[in-house]
Amino acid sequence: MNRRDAETLRKWKMENGKWRMPLPRFLIFHYAFSIIHFLTLCLCVSAVNFSCSSKPTDLRTLVPAETLIYLETNDLAAALQPIVDSKPFMEVAKSKPDFSALKGVQLAVAVTGFQTSEEKLTDEHSVGRIQPHFVAIADTHAWQFQTVTFAEQKLGAFVAQIYDSEPTLEKAEKSDGRFFTWTAKDGRKAYALVKGGLIYFGNDESAIDKCLAVRSGEADSIAKTGKVRSSPTETLATGYVSSDGIAQIANIVALKFAAEAGDNSDIQSAIAGFLPQLLRNLVTEISWTATKTEQGIEDKYIVSMPPEIANIFSETLGALKESEGVALQNHTMLAQLPEAVQIATRYNLKDPQIAWRSILLVGQKSMGNLDGRILSEFANLLFDPYSIRDPELFLGSIGNKPNISRNIITAKLDVQSDDSFVIAGRGDDDATRKSLFPGFKPPAQIIEGGLNIWTDEDTQVAFDQDMIKIGPKDDLQRFNGMRLGELKDVRGEGLRRLGTSKAPVATFGRDTTTPLSLVEMLAHEGNRDTKAVSTYYTETRFTKSGMERQTTSDFGLIGSIIAQLGSD
Repeated sequence: MNRRDAETLRKWKMENGKWRMPLPRFLIFHYAFSIIHFLTLCLCVSAVNFSCSSKPTDLRTLVPAETLIYLETNDLAAALQPIVDSKPFMEVAKSKPDFSALKGVQLAVAVTGFQTSEEKLTDEHSVGRIQPHFVAIADTHAWQFQTVTFAEQKLGAFVAQIYDSEPTLEKAEKSDGRFFTWTAKDGRKAYALVKGGLIYFGNDESAIDKCLAVRSGEADSIAKTGKVRSSPTETLATGYVSSDGIAQIANIVALKFAAEAGDNSDIQSAIAGFLPQLLRNLVTEISWTATKTEQGIEDKYIVSMPPEIANIFSETLGALKESEGVALQNHTMLAQLPEAVQIATRYNLKDPQIAWRSILLVGQKSMGNLDGRILSEFANLLFDPYSIRDPELFLGSIGNKPNISRNIITAKLDVQSDDSFVIAGRGDDDATRKSLFPGFKPPAQIIEGGLNIWTDEDTQVAFDQDMIKIGPKDDLQRFNGMRLGELKDVRGEGLRRLGTSKAPVATFGRDTTTPLSLVEMLAHEGNRDTKAVSTYYTETRFTKSGMERQTTSDFGLIGSIIAQLGSD
C-alpha cells in the first residue's frame, strides 16, 4: 500500500465516522444455524408425537465426505430445553414451550456449497445474495406415515412462510420413499424425501442425491474422513467446518465486510482482495461443541491453524504470570469499571507490543504476494475507537515500569454505541501521548493526587496515578472506582471473574435483547414490557495446535443465533 492508499483509508474514516469492523462470533456457523432453525421451529410447533423408538443413528454416516459445514444434535429437546429453562428466559416468558414431542429426534445439517448471485436494485446499485446449498436430515424414529404427514403439512406450511406465498407442491416416489417438491412463484424450490423415519430436506435436490449415494454405499460419508468425531452423550450439539469450507466462507466473510465498508470502491476492493487469503492461510479447520453446565451453556470452539503459526501465537499470545503487587493493580483497574458496564475484556498478555507485532507479521506473511502493508493499515484502524493512531507505540508505552501492570482493559457502556473505553497501566507518558491522534490539549493544572487529564474535541485521556484511562469525556467520569486493590472492590460477579482469569484474553458481557427475541421466537410471545439481562463469559487461549475459545452463557450459540434470526 502506498501513501495515497493509506490516506484514502484515513479519509474514508474521517468522512464516515469511526471505523467499525464487526467480528461476529464465528459467523461461519450462522449459515448452518439459519438452515437448522426453521426445521427446528416446525418441529417445535408440530402436534405430531414421534412415539416409535429405535437406537440412535450415527448421523455422520448419512452425509457426504465433501461436506463443507456439518452440525448435529442427537436430541433436539435436550438442545433447546436449557434455553427456556434459563433464568432470563423465565423472567420474560409467560409460559414455557413444551419440547416433549422433540425428545429423541436427531437432526443434522450438511452445507455442501454456496451460490452467489447479484440482484440489481437500480441502474447504479445492486445487492449480492449468498445462498447455501444444504440438506437437513432429521431422524424422527417414528413410523413413515407419521413422518410423511409431518413433511407434507408442517414443512409445506413453513416453505410457504419463507417464500411469502403459497408454493405449488409435486409428490412422487423416489428411492423407495415419498418425495416432495415445493416451487415458489419466483422459481425457488425446496425438496424433501421421507424414507421410514428419516426426512431429507433441502434447497438443492443434488445435495439430497449425494446423501442417498452415501447411504447406498456409492460414496463415502464424512464419518470416514476421521475429521468429525461421534458426539459424546453429554453434548447438546456439535459442529465442524472443513478446510474447503473455510476457503469458501472466507470469500463470503470478505464480501460481507466489504459491503459494510461504505461506498468507497478502493476500500471494498482492498478488503475483498486480502481478507480471503488471510483467513484461508490462518485457519485450517474449526470444531464446536455445546454442553450444559451448572453455570449455563458452554460453547467450546477449537480453531486449528498451521503448526508454524500456532507455535508463534502460543508463544507471543500467552498469559502473563502475575506477581502479587501486579495482581492488586489489575484488580484496581477492574474496580474502575461501573457495575452496569455492558461488555469488558481483559488482555493479560506477556508483552502486548510483541503480541501485536506477531499478529501483524504472521498476517503479512500469510498474505503471500499481496502487499502486507495494507493489513497494517487496516489493523491500525481497529484502534481508532480509542483515539490511538499508532498501536505499536501505544502498546510499548504502557506498563513498562517495575510493578506496573501490563494488563489492558477495554469496555463499553452500551454495546450499540461506538463509544469505547480503555484502561492500562502507566508507563512512558510522553510516548503514550505521541501514540494518540493529534489535537489533545494539556490540562491547565495537574489536580492533587497526580490526576492529569488531556482533552480533544470529544475524548479524554486521564493519567490517573498508576493507570491511564481513555474514553468519551462525557462518560469517562463514570470510570472512577475503588483503589484498595482487592478483588472484593471490583463491582459485580462477572467483572470479578475477569480478575481471577488465567487466560490471556477474557470477556464478560451483558445482553438485554436476546431474552426478548428468544421468547418471541420460541414461546411466540411479544411481551416487551418486561426486561431481563443475560450474561456471557469467554476465555480465549492459544495452543500449539491453534486457538481455543470457551464461552459460558445463558442461551449458548444456538440461542443467540435463533434470537438473531428472529430480529432479522
